[in-house]
Amino acid sequence: MPSTEHSIASGPYTALVTTRGGALRELRHHGRDLVVGFGPEGRIPDYRGVMCVPWPNRLADGSYTYAGKDFEAAINEPERGSALHGLATGMDWELRQAAADSVVLACRVGAGRHYPSDLEVSVTYSLGPGGLRSTVSTVNVGQAGAPYGVCPHPYLVAGQGKLDDWTLELPARDFLEVTPDRLLPTGMKSVEGHAFDFRSPRQLGSLKIDHAFTGISRDEQGLARVRVQDPAGTGVELEWGAEWPWVQIHTADKPVGPDRLGLAVEPMTCPPDAFNSGTDLVHLKPGESHAASWTIRAFV
Repeated sequence: MPSTEHSIASGPYTALVTTRGGALRELRHHGRDLVVGFGPEGRIPDYRGVMCVPWPNRLADGSYTYAGKDFEAAINEPERGSALHGLATGMDWELRQAAADSVVLACRVGAGRHYPSDLEVSVTYSLGPGGLRSTVSTVNVGQAGAPYGVCPHPYLVAGQGKLDDWTLELPARDFLEVTPDRLLPTGMKSVEGHAFDFRSPRQLGSLKIDHAFTGISRDEQGLARVRVQDPAGTGVELEWGAEWPWVQIHTADKPVGPDRLGLAVEPMTCPPDAFNSGTDLVHLKPGESHAASWTIRAFV
C-alpha cells in the first residue's frame, strides 16, 4: 500500500506532507512548530495546511453561473450555506516526485455539474536555507474555459505563548467587510483607524479576525510578508508574490474545542465568493496554466 505521508528535511527545517488534501501536516525549525499540525489519520481539522482549489474561501449557496451555464457545488459548510475551499481538500492526491528535501503531489479536478472543465493540479513543497517554498500549478486540460482561484491554508505558530500575546505585522490597506452570520462579503473598508490596522506591528490581543485583506504593500521584487512574533522572540513569516493580491487572516476562534491555536494566513488569488462577484477571478482557457508560490520561514 503506498504511503500517504512524505517527510523532507534541509538544515534546521523538517516537514511532513500528506496526500490527504495535498496538505502540509508539519513544519518545524530546530524542532519548533511553525504551523499548527494534525494527526496521521482521519479528517483534517479546520482545513489545516490543505490546498484550496479551484476556489478559496466561501462560495455562497454553492452556486454560480459561468459562460452562460449554471453550476452547483456541494454545500460543505451547512451552518453558513456555503461551498468552502474548493473541490480538492477532501481528495487523495498522488505522489509525483520525492527527494530528500522536496516532494510533488498532484490531483485532478473533474468537470461536472459543479465545475465546467478538467484541471490538473500539482503542488511542490521544497525545503532550503530560506525555509519551505511551495508552488501550486494548475493546467486546464479540459474542453471548456473555467473560473479559477486558489490558496494554501496554513495556521502559523509564532512560539510557545498564546496567540493573544503575539505581535502581528500585516501590510494591507483594505479589508472586506462580511455579514456576521454567513461571513459573505459586503464591501471594502480601509484599515485606517480600524482595529484591523496592523501595518505597523502590534499585539493581537483578544481581537477576532476572519477577513480577506488587499491593498498589500510589497517590496521591489513584488513580495509581501506577514510576520507573527511571540513575546519570547521567536517568530514565523509567510512571504508571497504578486500572483496573490489577497490574503485571508483568521485567528482560529472556535466556539467549542481547542481555540486560537494559530493564525491562519492564506494568500489568495481572489477574494471570497469570487465565482459570483468576478473580482480578480482567473479565467483559464483550455490548455492554459496558472502558477503561484509562497514561502514560510522562521525568524528569531
